[in-house]
Amino acid sequence: MIRELKTFVAVSREGTFAAAAQKIGLTQAAVSAQMQRLEAELGFLLFDRQGRSAKINAKGQQLLLQAQELIQLYSNLGAAPVANAKAMHINVGAIATLQRTVLPYALADFHKACPGCHTRIIPGVSMDMVNLVDAGDVDMAAIVRPPFQLQSELQWQTLAREPFRLIVPSHITGSDWAPLLSEQPFIRYDRASFGGRLVDRFLRKMHVSLQEICECDELETIVKLVANGAGVALFPQTAAFARWPAKVRAIDLGAHTFYRETGLLHRQEQALAQPVRQLIQFIVQCSQHQHINDAASPAGR
Repeated sequence: MIRELKTFVAVSREGTFAAAAQKIGLTQAAVSAQMQRLEAELGFLLFDRQGRSAKINAKGQQLLLQAQELIQLYSNLGAAPVANAKAMHINVGAIATLQRTVLPYALADFHKACPGCHTRIIPGVSMDMVNLVDAGDVDMAAIVRPPFQLQSELQWQTLAREPFRLIVPSHITGSDWAPLLSEQPFIRYDRASFGGRLVDRFLRKMHVSLQEICECDELETIVKLVANGAGVALFPQTAAFARWPAKVRAIDLGAHTFYRETGLLHRQEQALAQPVRQLIQFIVQCSQHQHINDAASPAGR
């Protein structure tokens, strides 16, 4: 079964049976036959098949982490033990919103699967995190997508696209975002942040005149300011705010809706240690599950 598991990992990395076949020196038919044999031995399907395409399903994603660990153990059979081989340290940079949503669940699952590993969460803003990844000071960073071209050795993996809403105190009436934005005191998402740059770009595009009273990078502070009646704000609906606080009302921007993209920044996967790749998989899986749960639960208005 090791041979089939190795082929399965190759398919997951390359994306298709054909690409995996070329990578490992088999025919596409041989890869397909191995995957069918693996599914038969395991007793469940690993792919959602539509026509000629095959996408790894939830069971397959779960097996992938186990297969990678099993292959690593198999490769080390008979080898002399390496001191502190399991005591790998992984540094993860993260903005505050992702520390409070995706990361706790992903890290809990990761440490159950890799009990010998040690992780360190390094807080900071997205711009600083980009520099830390580039310098090799962190293994990955959970941040807002940079608004500029990334270096070729860096890889971006999207976790979520978060729509911006106009949030207003619940006692404020009206559902037309444009007059509310120009007539009410405005709390600005810090322009030094990547998310704040998106807000600034939107405001310049819409030519909105503002009564700006405050500029802040911390999202929870912005929400509390609005809830306490200080003003209105353009705010990304993150997983932490799938439901809005009772004293806050959110107004859809309609056709003018813009998005904040959050994700993982790291070096190319082939340059990463196996435990780092495993943690990335756990973070992606938890983000997908969270997104599904949020979609099933209507956000409060």
